[in-house]
Amino acid sequence: MENCRKTERERMTNGESFFTNDPQLMEDKKNARILCSRFNSSPEDESLRKALLKQLFGHCGERIAIKPPFHCDYGYNIFAGDDLFINFDCVFLDAAPIRIGEHCMIGPKTCIYAIGHPLDAESRREKIGIPKPVTIGDNVWIGGGVTILPGVSIGDGTVIAAASVVTKSFPDHVVIAGNPAKIIKNIEE
Repeated sequence: MENCRKTERERMTNGESFFTNDPQLMEDKKNARILCSRFNSSPEDESLRKALLKQLFGHCGERIAIKPPFHCDYGYNIFAGDDLFINFDCVFLDAAPIRIGEHCMIGPKTCIYAIGHPLDAESRREKIGIPKPVTIGDNVWIGGGVTILPGVSIGDGTVIAAASVVTKSFPDHVVIAGNPAKIIKNIEE
């Protein structure tokens, strides 16, 4: 009988808990770090940076600009739309998909986490990861120093104020701010 057990990468990409220190996943992280390092040390050569991002990301739209340094876990779970600007020193932990819409701006030192860990210490010691996707709509502006937690969706046209911690999902066309972030204003179209 053939072994039907899923690989840890299959479990991760299917949204199931997985062992983060699996050898294949560690190799995937190593490859992402090599590409990030090449990207971060590249000269001001946008065509080279774009080529590296196309190797790193699951999808990379046209007109994408990321200011180094940029760091991610796997890269292949990041899906970036067209006309995206990401400022300096951002970290994306992409165990689950991170999907970013079109015409978005992301401020410096923004962290997007698409992975969580169990609350019980024993499971954490076993290096269990819990992947939860993050989705950012079109025309979103994320201020500097924002943290977006696993499982969050941000609606189209939403603005996230600097230093906010986004712990839950928000609808289209609102301004959110705070820790935890809450709606402070509706945006009229």
